[in-house]
Amino acid sequence: MTENRRRPSKTQRQQRIADLLQAEAITSQERIVEHLSEAGISATQATVSRDLDDLGAIKVRIPGGSTVYAIPDHPHDQIAPAGHLRRVFSEWVVDAQASDNIVVLRTLPGSAHVVASAMDRAGLDEVLGTVAGDDTLLVVAAPGSTGEAVADLCRGFADLV
Repeated sequence: MTENRRRPSKTQRQQRIADLLQAEAITSQERIVEHLSEAGISATQATVSRDLDDLGAIKVRIPGGSTVYAIPDHPHDQIAPAGHLRRVFSEWVVDAQASDNIVVLRTLPGSAHVVASAMDRAGLDEVLGTVAGDDTLLVVAAPGSTGEAVADLCRGFADLV
């Protein structure tokens, strides 16, 4: 007899990952994929990577020198370092265009939410907020800034001409 398994939602999968990281010292995304598989949840390393970013997971050093994944108590309060923002932009942003106080960022397919999360956590004074789709991200310039100024900032992070 075949066992019927319900495919968990993204939220349920992420909660499983969060619970796992709290219960066990996990050093790699591959190990998370293995744990999910053992629980009957199919996920790729790329999916786990996006889930970890959504959860605000970070690598922390534990006694003995190893680094493990952890989720801060308040992940949305965590400030992403400028180097992280540059890395995210250089890997995933392909275009930045401005209109008044709005910037439209084009990303590789499936990565707009990663860029939005990095921007939100960076705490840029010029940015009021972001809205992400699949491969397009809207960035709203904060009062006192312009869309063109924010687009220039984004182009600089992405090394776009």
